[in-house]
Amino acid sequence: MPPAVPIATYRLQLTASFGFDAAASIIPYLRALGISHLYASPFMKARKGSSHGYDIVDHTKLNPELGGEDSFERLVRTLKAHDIGLILDFVPNHVGVHFADNPWWLDVLEWGPGSPHATSFDIDWDILPYRARPGVLMPILGSSYGQALEKGEIELRYDAAEGSLSAWYFEHRLPIAPERYGEILRHAVTQAGSENSTAGKRILELASRYGGLRHPNRKEAPGFKAELTSIAESAEIIAQGLEAYRAGPDRPAQTLALHHLLERQHYRLGHWRLASSDINYRRFFDINTLAGLRVEDPGTFEAIHRLVQELIEEGKLQGLRLDHIDGLRDPAQYFQRLQRLVARAKGREVRPFYMVIEKILGADERLPAFSGVHGTTGYEWLNAITQVLIEGKGLEPLEAVWRQLSNSPPSLEPVLKEAKRRVLQTLLTSEFTVLSRLLARIAGGHYSTRDYSADSLRQALELYILHFPVYRTYLTSSGPSEHDRALISDTIEKARADWFAADEGIFDFLRDALTMDLIGPGRAPHSAPRVRRFALKLQQFTGPVMAKSLEDTAFYRYHRLLALNEVGGDPSAKALSIEAFHRTMMTRAREWPHGMTATSTHDTKRGEDARARLIALAEIPGEWTSAVARWKILNAPHLVTEGAMRAPSASFEYMLYQALIGAWPLRQRDHSFVERMQAYALKAAREGKQETSWLNPNEPYESGVRSFIERILDPAASAEFLDALDT
Repeated sequence: MPPAVPIATYRLQLTASFGFDAAASIIPYLRALGISHLYASPFMKARKGSSHGYDIVDHTKLNPELGGEDSFERLVRTLKAHDIGLILDFVPNHVGVHFADNPWWLDVLEWGPGSPHATSFDIDWDILPYRARPGVLMPILGSSYGQALEKGEIELRYDAAEGSLSAWYFEHRLPIAPERYGEILRHAVTQAGSENSTAGKRILELASRYGGLRHPNRKEAPGFKAELTSIAESAEIIAQGLEAYRAGPDRPAQTLALHHLLERQHYRLGHWRLASSDINYRRFFDINTLAGLRVEDPGTFEAIHRLVQELIEEGKLQGLRLDHIDGLRDPAQYFQRLQRLVARAKGREVRPFYMVIEKILGADERLPAFSGVHGTTGYEWLNAITQVLIEGKGLEPLEAVWRQLSNSPPSLEPVLKEAKRRVLQTLLTSEFTVLSRLLARIAGGHYSTRDYSADSLRQALELYILHFPVYRTYLTSSGPSEHDRALISDTIEKARADWFAADEGIFDFLRDALTMDLIGPGRAPHSAPRVRRFALKLQQFTGPVMAKSLEDTAFYRYHRLLALNEVGGDPSAKALSIEAFHRTMMTRAREWPHGMTATSTHDTKRGEDARARLIALAEIPGEWTSAVARWKILNAPHLVTEGAMRAPSASFEYMLYQALIGAWPLRQRDHSFVERMQAYALKAAREGKQETSWLNPNEPYESGVRSFIERILDPAASAEFLDALDT
């Protein structure tokens, strides 16, 4: 039997090409290494072809692409035979949506707020502009809605096996609301000229029965669809009749018919760029195809953990790694429920069940004592180990050369603040708008606060988020802890100091909304549900803002020493003395002795070997500075200039030299290394959002960067530079 608390874990990324049987084949090797627990990537049913498993579409099933139940059982038997436990990387925060493979999401699109799964998703149904009925934005189109419609890219199809109607946009299925079936079937029969045929009459009779209901009952739907499929020749008639909705060039009547039909669905189709401003469901960061789950809903919690409970009951699962817990509305409540579930599953067994959480802690931030949690996945220890290996005296000259080359501020704070502002204005504008509107509704709910304008409230909230120093607070529905109360108050004062106009109490109002003091005893009556929703929803939002601003923006702008630009790290951090490192480890041993200690994870930006090379630069800052100065002269002819554009920019060029040092092959290079560096540079440039970005690619700049890398890594053009890197 494996130990309850792991001694050593080995993470495996399971894919269609490396499934359960492949994992079982290496278990003897892992045992010989001293591994006590296999740490598996998510293995619930994910989107077909998923390379990571985090886009789960059904939490209740094993991923068939990994081998299915029989293959999983063979892995479990092999693990037990070698006394190795199993830890699952579990994803409670979100699921994969769009396409045609998530049954919950498809049901929500079909039935709207009336779907039993509607409460599982964090959807603001009523905020879509210019729309008479509640709906969810579907930003799946590669062009404008009008262009996609007129080009015939959106098709209405009938599934003869299911008796169902759906609009399709390439691989995306969009179920038609059942209350529209009657009118569609009547049009289809008329279009097909089958009014007098036996099949046509039966379809019309069925359409009149079902179409007469304003809101068809879900219980009737399966019978209706089954009866439709049972009608002989119905598939041919309907397929022919749907020509009335086949949009396309030179088909204005049919295009308009399809448009009117789509406008009366529980969704609104839109260009993918609309997501940043108009999306009305909570996402995982800014990824449109990953929708947040309301795991605080008891039914949703039970449903997505059903398979986990079964695996624990059967003794097949010994631990969980909980992904992105900062996305949950109330993590404390979540872990209390999870502990009760584990206790039910384990029955009389008293051995602890191992649980760690993926959590990024800020400088000096302490992990809350969540029920049943043994610690984090180790980002903070990874960075402490990096910092203790850095020669502190070498950081100052490295910082000086970085400032000289980049013309950037010496502090990370203004870089991060500007990155946050950019993220709020582009990537996460829609989520920010939802929160701003909710805050304005709260203010408008009482005469004492109704004069705070929506615009002023939005600006005050923006300043609060810009100054918020960590990923999130951990309020519960009953309010904040003393630590979180102090954190909110401190941030409010920083935001107030940055305010450009008369205060007039707006920041006091914002503070009281965030702490929920606004609905405390003796206060003016504001809507308690709205205040709680705002306070709890905001703490789900500050995490994605910080992640997109720090890890995915500032890390690619602030290049003092790339070894520090690591997940959970601080690019502006100082070296850690040996004494301070030991104090840190003693605190860790006292408070979180069973958390994971990692030197690298599947989320890190660089492996230990690359970071070790970069750390060494602080040992030789003078030599490094001289080398960079020489390389800039050698490579100046390879820069691409066009007007005011310089590709790469001076700061980006400096970052590239560090990246090359970290990744430089020990053996002979081939062209694949050039391609890898070009791909890395493209990602880094777009993440930095300065000269180019994912939303607005600057092709001339990107082409210039690719050309620069091609030339400096070409032996015929850059022999001296390459010799320097080799030595």
